[in-house]
Amino acid sequence: MFRHFRSDINAVFENDPAARSRFEVIFTYSGLHAIWAHRIAHMLFRRKWFTVARMVSQFSRFMTGIEIHPGATIGHRLFIDHGMGIVIGETCEIGDDVVIYQGVTLGGTGKEKGKRHPTIGNNVVIGSGAKVLGSFSIGDNSNIGSNAVVLREVPDNCTVVGNPGRVVRRNGERVGDRLDHKQLPDPVIEMFREMQKEINGLKSEVEKLRQPVAGGETRS
Repeated sequence: MFRHFRSDINAVFENDPAARSRFEVIFTYSGLHAIWAHRIAHMLFRRKWFTVARMVSQFSRFMTGIEIHPGATIGHRLFIDHGMGIVIGETCEIGDDVVIYQGVTLGGTGKEKGKRHPTIGNNVVIGSGAKVLGSFSIGDNSNIGSNAVVLREVPDNCTVVGNPGRVVRRNGERVGDRLDHKQLPDPVIEMFREMQKEINGLKSEVEKLRQPVAGGETRS
């Protein structure tokens, strides 16, 4: 457990340009505190000290605003930026080098038993307010856009946006910095733009029909 602590600190410096010193990171980053508390709670959970593990996780939730069930499995170098409002369910599995922003929910969709939370691959970025709900996988090197609602499996190397979540990029070159999640395309807005183009075209046709013809009458 303790061997992860140094890599957790390094992950902060790799992903947050505002990080200035190790002293500042260790004592002021709530996301880091939540991860460390979870590692302790998870160790207790695996030893079947369930109540004590939940007490540790609930204390961490009270102090950081980040709720991670002690049964969740977290890989190396997870970075939680700000983190307020994050919820990670019991059977969730998170790979290595994952970045999670505030308001994210990795949850289930009902009262089903067994594996009911998502599995997050390696090098995944999950934007602010995104909801990933259900027992399925998010592939490696994928981006989940801010406020996206993902209800089905996502392959590797994809970009997902919208509600419900849609894959808008797959196996293509990444555009810009992987942390620049605000620049992801929105298929809903693109649809509205296409509809507006059609409306403008119809208006133009109607105006042509209203123009007077020879004899002073308008076209019918």
